[in-house]
Amino acid sequence: MSDDKIQKGHTLIDWRPDDLEFWETRGKAIASRNLWISIPALLLAFSVWLVWSVVVARLPAIGFDYTTDQLFLLAALPGLSGATLRIFYSFMVPIFGGRLWTTLTTASLLLPALGIGYAVQDPDTPYGIFLLLALLCGFGGGNFASSMANIAFFYPKSEKGNALALNAGLGNAGVSVMQFVVPIVITSGVFGALGGAPQTLEDGSQLWIQNAGFVWVPFLVIATIAAWFGMNDIADAKASFKEQSIIFSRAHNWIMCILYTGTFGSFIGYSAGFPLLMKTQFPEVNALSYAFLGPLVGALSRAGTGWVSDKYGGGRVTFWTFLFMAVAVGGVLFFLSIKTEPGAFWGFFVCFMALFFLTGVGNASTFQMIPTIMRQQVGKLMPELDATAHLRQSERESAAIIAFTSAIAAYGAFFIPKAYGTSIAYTGGPDAALWAFGIFYVICLVITWFFYTRRGASVPC
Repeated sequence: MSDDKIQKGHTLIDWRPDDLEFWETRGKAIASRNLWISIPALLLAFSVWLVWSVVVARLPAIGFDYTTDQLFLLAALPGLSGATLRIFYSFMVPIFGGRLWTTLTTASLLLPALGIGYAVQDPDTPYGIFLLLALLCGFGGGNFASSMANIAFFYPKSEKGNALALNAGLGNAGVSVMQFVVPIVITSGVFGALGGAPQTLEDGSQLWIQNAGFVWVPFLVIATIAAWFGMNDIADAKASFKEQSIIFSRAHNWIMCILYTGTFGSFIGYSAGFPLLMKTQFPEVNALSYAFLGPLVGALSRAGTGWVSDKYGGGRVTFWTFLFMAVAVGGVLFFLSIKTEPGAFWGFFVCFMALFFLTGVGNASTFQMIPTIMRQQVGKLMPELDATAHLRQSERESAAIIAFTSAIAAYGAFFIPKAYGTSIAYTGGPDAALWAFGIFYVICLVITWFFYTRRGASVPC
């Protein structure tokens, strides 16, 4: 088939990824190009979204006198705005098209990146300005919902789970990349006079905290240009908000919101709060030297374990994931209870690495469950549809649910750091927050068993 019959401009007017011949001859190459532009754009979005998790740990050293609870609030606010924006972003790709929306949302990240770079250079910057910039970083959090919905439209059923795992997993790696890169770039004037003067610490050393924001600017410009010139829209994926809003009447949309909050909500919340949690509980440890490893483990496990759910079933993998997450939280609590003992930090750290790894596995498995669930549910709820219409409807609903559940789950980026701060403020330690997380994982385990994995489950998957 000639190019002019497949697409008009950047819009794909004949898109049949489940047609094997079409997929192998034309579709796969187009889908791959869109995926590999989407991944770095999403990676940058996560980098900007969670940049406060590192910046807050350095603010006291450069003259900003904030309480521990105020610092945890700055780390948490991007999660609040990012999750809220995801609710709206969830429905934007079918309305505006993936190419235009990816371009606009990637470009929007320049605002908080530049804002942070200038604000941290002035010690008289009001706390309210930092709160506003933290909220603006939520633009990066919103991007995930639209990115995942967009990529879901490009791939056939047989490859969708792996494609989504790659997009999400390598995109999630932006948190780890940021937590690795920022501590390095703030130690030198990499932008010269353009980057501004350094901040001098009490010991005479110098930092360029502004580089935590500025370092992303050139990459964001490149990613924006790549999205505009290299990505595609899919004509069949167009849908109004009204058409997509049917998901609000789907019970399993809300059930999967709970489960994905347990996996992705934990990943992003732990990522946002991990550096400051380590710094408050183990002040003798250079937390920023290790913080990046948690998000890295979580991102790589998500990208690398999508096939496990494809082979053994997403529901089964999710069940065992929540069981082991509850055990890992117990390990964290144990080592915090003996944190003054030799080796306690490393026990705490290993248990958290296990948590990050499990969140990645669970992120992949829950997203694998959604298309499987909706293919069964659409057939039961809309039996009048023929095979083609059934497939199209289930794909549309799956994409919308994937995006919407990611929006709800992203509130974990606010609640987990805020729970740490509140728990420390009222009880002197983070243990109460961790107990609450462990109980929630047990609830998620029971829900998974009842609806999806027990014998006679309503939607086995």
